[in-house]
Amino acid sequence: MEIINIESKQDFENRIANQEKAWCLIYKKGSKQSDCAVNNLNKAIKKKDKLIVLGVNVAEVKDIHKGYGINTAPSLLEFENSQFKNLVKGCQNEDFYKNLIEESLYRAEMSKNDKPQKRVTVYSTPTCSWCNTLKSHLRIHKIKYTDIDVSKDQAAAQAMVQRSGQQGVPQTDINGEMIIGFDKKRINELLEIKG
Repeated sequence: MEIINIESKQDFENRIANQEKAWCLIYKKGSKQSDCAVNNLNKAIKKKDKLIVLGVNVAEVKDIHKGYGINTAPSLLEFENSQFKNLVKGCQNEDFYKNLIEESLYRAEMSKNDKPQKRVTVYSTPTCSWCNTLKSHLRIHKIKYTDIDVSKDQAAAQAMVQRSGQQGVPQTDINGEMIIGFDKKRINELLEIKG
């Protein structure tokens, strides 16, 4: 799978119509940041089938980004049922894009009839391998969680340190109890995960 380049607003609208999830990278070909985003996003989606990931070069197609109030390239737009839902600006690393797409797809799979679960917040960074292992563990067991990237949210990072006394990640808040690191046994106990 690679980014599908769009050549017109009509092409764009046709491709996102009736799609549960779709992404569109607004970029300017030849710009260092945009080329970085295109390369990293292509790497992140390389082994993902059935994804709709579009690319719009603002030098060639000038009416799509304006329709969403986007004035910065690169910007990754997320769509759910053809509706604009989320925006990520700038070039991100491959793992960030991978996690963003997997988390978004995971949320879409969750049923509205699931039994209530404990509130789970994961404090992480995109480059932390244990953070990715922890989030993968939660996804495998269909645990809904909020992911806070403390490398981008200084206020959240400070709040995390105040609560736990620790700066390292991952940290997981399960209904108010802070778990430092990937303590699989304790996380499984609190979330009633078998295995």
